[in-house]
Amino acid sequence: MIFGIGCDIVKIDRFISSCENQDFINRYFSIEEINAQEKKCKSVLKKAEFFAGRFACKEAFSKALGTGVRNFDLADISVLNDELGKPEFHFSAELDSYIEKRCGKCKVHLSLSHEKEYAIAYVVIESLGEEL
Repeated sequence: MIFGIGCDIVKIDRFISSCENQDFINRYFSIEEINAQEKKCKSVLKKAEFFAGRFACKEAFSKALGTGVRNFDLADISVLNDELGKPEFHFSAELDSYIEKRCGKCKVHLSLSHEKEYAIAYVVIESLGEEL
């Protein structure tokens, strides 16, 4: 059963100046994401694209959860790519616990795309347990 669906779109150029601000990066992104970005992105534009996409994923997740960004920080969410490049969520232990309290046993599906000026993310939270 679908627990929630979320979507978010972000204009990449809004992140060009923000991603040069280390306080901004540390506030919204996990150390794993920061490390992945440093390995992948050499130009300012690629860095902005990377962080804009991850920000869209986190916002889409908060919408699918139905709470907005409450009871957790965006840095509690990591969006990392698997060995084939598919983006996946990784949650802090505290956020994992909160998600389970909110929607029970579930699976979180993510789709992320970039197109010139924009990054867009879709999230579906699938409940795997009894109907709530």
